[in-house]
Amino acid sequence: MKRKVTTEEVIHIAELSRLAFTDAECEAQREHLEKVLGYFETLDGVDIADVPPTAHILDAVNVLREDEVEPSFDNAELVANAPERDDGAYVVPRVVD
Repeated sequence: MKRKVTTEEVIHIAELSRLAFTDAECEAQREHLEKVLGYFETLDGVDIADVPPTAHILDAVNVLREDEVEPSFDNAELVANAPERDDGAYVVPRVVD
């Protein structure tokens, strides 16, 4: 059963989208929407009973490496030469109002 799209539906969708169509554009959009709905009707007819639900097309689980925690620099040593510092952080001039 092919779903028919009315001109009023196209106008309503256009208003929701803040679009304005001429009569010719409105008719073209109506035909286009009918074709799109036809594609969905075709998909509705496909038997997917034996297809498991998927969230991703690949079987990738987690491709990130494990974190490697190593000793780092001493914070006090890093900010020792800063012209101005506050609680272990650099103080810099404001650049955004």
